[in-house]
Amino acid sequence: QVQLAESGGGLVQPGGSLRLSCAASGRTFNYAMGWFRQAPGKEREFVAAASWSGGVTYYADSVKGRFTISRDNAKNTVYLQMNSLKPEDTAVYYCAADRFPRDYRSQHEYTYWGQGTQVTVSS
Repeated sequence: QVQLAESGGGLVQPGGSLRLSCAASGRTFNYAMGWFRQAPGKEREFVAAASWSGGVTYYADSVKGRFTISRDNAKNTVYLQMNSLKPEDTAVYYCAADRFPRDYRSQHEYTYWGQGTQVTVSS
């Protein structure tokens, strides 16, 4: 069993930055981690994912070059550094975990989910 807790969301102006954290507890060894987001009235969508080692990462085209996923396995924490934020980045951001996702970009491959943290980009 894995428990996930996101933090770091908030209100930021366009062009600003935020760093989200996802603290994992339980049996987290060898789990891949992903970030997804859901805007009001829209489907939940993939944002970024990282393998257990962090050596393999994936990004949605909409965030590539602006967002960076990283992880500190000693702290059981995965991060999402978000730079150059845009109003369209406004959403609830969720972290997710699974040991063997066949497709890192698919939400259906992840077993464990956090409660989400709100990110609002507005002037």
